[in-house]
Amino acid sequence: MAPGAPLACALLREETPFSVIAMSAPNLILNVDSYKASHYLQYPPGAEYVSSYIECRGGEFPEAVFFGLQAFLREYLLTPIHVGDIDEAEEMLHSHGLPFHRAGWEHILQEHGGLLPLEISAVPEGTVVPLHNVMLQVVNTCPACFWLTSYIETALVRAIWYPVTVATQSRLIKGIIAGYLRETADSLDNLPFKLHDFGARGASSLESAMLGGMAHLVNFKGTDTVSGLVAARRYYDEPMAGLSIPAAEHSTMTAWGREGEADAYANMLDQFAGPGKIVAVVSDSWDIWNAIENIWGGTLKERVINSGGTLVVRPDSGDPVSIVCGSIERLMRIFGATTNGKGYRVLPDFIRVIQGDGVNRHSIPEILQAMQDRGISADNLTFGMGGALLQKLDRDIMSFAMKASAIRIDGEWHDVWKDPVTGPEKKSMRGRLALVNDRSGGVETIRLEELGERTNLLQPVFRDGRLLRETTFAEVRRRAELPPGD
Repeated sequence: MAPGAPLACALLREETPFSVIAMSAPNLILNVDSYKASHYLQYPPGAEYVSSYIECRGGEFPEAVFFGLQAFLREYLLTPIHVGDIDEAEEMLHSHGLPFHRAGWEHILQEHGGLLPLEISAVPEGTVVPLHNVMLQVVNTCPACFWLTSYIETALVRAIWYPVTVATQSRLIKGIIAGYLRETADSLDNLPFKLHDFGARGASSLESAMLGGMAHLVNFKGTDTVSGLVAARRYYDEPMAGLSIPAAEHSTMTAWGREGEADAYANMLDQFAGPGKIVAVVSDSWDIWNAIENIWGGTLKERVINSGGTLVVRPDSGDPVSIVCGSIERLMRIFGATTNGKGYRVLPDFIRVIQGDGVNRHSIPEILQAMQDRGISADNLTFGMGGALLQKLDRDIMSFAMKASAIRIDGEWHDVWKDPVTGPEKKSMRGRLALVNDRSGGVETIRLEELGERTNLLQPVFRDGRLLRETTFAEVRRRAELPPGD
């Protein structure tokens, strides 16, 4: 899915005149790589149907959380193309130095009402799929549009790899945190809020923030990326996918001046503290140790203790491992600590720490391990993750690919595959595919003709401009949930 305007425009649809929206709407024909425009001339004579699939061919994670297809379908494939799209695409692509299949697009407009004659089958969203297995399969439904299957690759792969990768990384981190909570905390009750999304400003576009922010919320419920909430509501019918709390930033604290630092913190308590309430205050604008020792643990100590709510202290600079451990241990010395049933120290309920600087999937276990080594429970800490959550990702992390695997020519299906001698890791699958449960409790990809009585986990979700199956965000979350003990 292309970064940029489409979802930004969608935010204004209810209040913007249709004529303005129409001018801004994306042209699906141009949502493509340049070379795709010439491919309709490259297939063998008699071509009728092309079947392609998407898989993760390898990478840094052992499995993938399939997510994001419904958002793409609702945003892009339920709206028909019109003659203006064809005219614009013809002018641009000809000027760009390429042929243009005007007859093919006019056929789609006249015979299919401008809706793409494609069938897309996929695993249910939220399904955790091991690498090297088919997750999605697409085939044209009109033999005159054999070229369309691969034409949609650019938009479809982009629409899938990014939310899948964010959701997969987020789930992996959830498993890491859950493991440390099991070892050092009395419960996992707070796990859904242990990784908070700070990534909106670091994303490449509003659309990226929406999709990535929503993908993170498949696994957690804490976020400051409001656009992710909008996306979950719009595309997966989730009224409210996540929560946040009042929190300070450096500008609101430093606006009081260094001499007014204690007054700035006191104001945060005045405005937001109280029974059952949580407030986070960034406390390293000048000296985090002075803030802990002499302001939170001195001037404002009794107010913190007696607020009835929870103060979350946020360090925001320095080495994350030493800063987190040092902050928690200082707070424990000042405010006390109890020992939980696992034998680890826990701050009083009225005070906690959130670390949002230098947080990524590598530093999180380093921080938690250092805490455990010092006898500190993981329950004391929440993480905020920004660019590493939504932006420092690419398609190669999981080696996403969409490849043609079968073609029907003059009524007969033939296998299509690649197997480069210089890159065996890029070998593709052959034939029309199915995904089934195997005897070991996992899944395996097989040829469709081998399915027999087994259930194909790839189910049609889109056909000829219609959404055949809809899933809710709650269903996605349930499928992606960690198994007990993980």
